[in-house]
Amino acid sequence: MKLLVQCDSPVSWQTYLHDPASITMEGILVFNKHLLFLLTVIVLFVAWILFSTVYYFTEFNNKFNSKFVHSNVLEIIWTSVPAIILLILSTPSFTLLYAMDEIAEPELSLKILGHQWFWSYEISEFNSCQKDNQSLKYVCYMMVLDGLPKTKQGYFRLLETNKRVILPTNTHLRLLVSAADVLHSWTIPSFGLKVDACPGRLNQLNLFIKRVGVFFGQCSEICGVNHGFMPIVIVSLPTIQFHNYVMAKLELVQD
Repeated sequence: MKLLVQCDSPVSWQTYLHDPASITMEGILVFNKHLLFLLTVIVLFVAWILFSTVYYFTEFNNKFNSKFVHSNVLEIIWTSVPAIILLILSTPSFTLLYAMDEIAEPELSLKILGHQWFWSYEISEFNSCQKDNQSLKYVCYMMVLDGLPKTKQGYFRLLETNKRVILPTNTHLRLLVSAADVLHSWTIPSFGLKVDACPGRLNQLNLFIKRVGVFFGQCSEICGVNHGFMPIVIVSLPTIQFHNYVMAKLELVQD
């Protein structure tokens, strides 16, 4: 049985957002479409007003002086209408913001630690039976051009890492984000996630991946000379395949 795996990565001359892979990103895209429609209507209306004013009230088309210099009704209208529009927009906006901050009961926790200039990950729920109580860990560095496969098909320059983080789909995940040295920012556009990694502080957020795919991101906080070389690669698998992968990895650790 073959799985259709989408590769969510930037493309040349991209003018649109990534396809959503989480509930959060779906809500952001829906709100963005409604907001873009409203902005288009406002821009067209203001452009029509400006064009009409310039065309009909020039000295060539209107030779009579107007005594219209002030109107209380007009000031009330152009003050109240934008306020009402912002009030209408605040309802879905705040609803989406509070929904993004809602904490669900997690089935799996992923610890994310930012370094100069790489990411490290740990899944501690799947502890092995060894005495030192090892856990599933990743240390992900950016792959240089010489390290990419010779075919270079399906691999992206400056976005590939030596290890890809494997996560399950249709599972409530808890991400615990921090940093070991300076400020970083863990960002995956397809998930609608952007969280700061602060030294000495632990930030928490939820993630629910809805589909299988390969998702790319980068550090979005200027953190030093190699800030642009901290890519993030997440691979989402069906839950059963993820558990099989974890069990195989832990067996290798125990051996």
